[in-house]
Amino acid sequence: MKRIWIIFIIAITFSSCQILNPERMLRTPPDYEYASVEDARIEEEYRLAPNDELFFRLYTNDGERLVDPISPTAQQQTRGDHNYRIEFDGYVKIPVMGRVKLSGMTLREAERFLEDKFSEFYNRPFVQLRVTNNRVIIFPGGRGGTSRVVYLENTNTNLFEALAMAGGIADGRANRVKVIRGDLNDPQVFLINLATIEGVKNADMVLQANDIIYVEPRERVPQRIMENVGPYLTLFSTALIIYSIFK
Repeated sequence: MKRIWIIFIIAITFSSCQILNPERMLRTPPDYEYASVEDARIEEEYRLAPNDELFFRLYTNDGERLVDPISPTAQQQTRGDHNYRIEFDGYVKIPVMGRVKLSGMTLREAERFLEDKFSEFYNRPFVQLRVTNNRVIIFPGGRGGTSRVVYLENTNTNLFEALAMAGGIADGRANRVKVIRGDLNDPQVFLINLATIEGVKNADMVLQANDIIYVEPRERVPQRIMENVGPYLTLFSTALIIYSIFK
């Protein structure tokens, strides 16, 4: 009996370590300095980023053919209807314009920028842009959740909406939701508490392309102890039974 208690105490001691939580990802040290959520909320609109796939369409005469109910040839008045990818350096190659930098702009800013550029070649150009491959990666936490890549149809999708599209927080810690953003060699990491009404105010932050949303799994210490120590206890009990039989 004394040995069983020793095993139990050792298991408790290591309950917070990787021994009982080998599936934990994206750990941060206790003194880690998280990025300010308030600063992220300043960016109320989605900003274009490398690897974004852009649907591009160009009209002349301020796009009057888009709202002309009479002309059956409206679609023939466009000067482009294609997809273009923003390259790793933030530039995208567009016919006539060549390589132009759009990374860091909102869709509205990029449309105005291109309209200004195309005005040298076309009469009152009207540009439409749409991101077609905007996505985030979500790890909902716990054993009941399924990690998935979620494509965002709305470019101004916030954290709450993305979690809802992933099926919610399955068995994770609502008070420990991490959003990892930017270059993975030097990322910004935001820590958001969704367990309280006060913390929910931060959930309206607009997600950016390739954000990683990680919900820390819930600590189930007794269950994990039994899973890890159970086989040894069974072996020990079997040994005691055999010993008592042949004693």
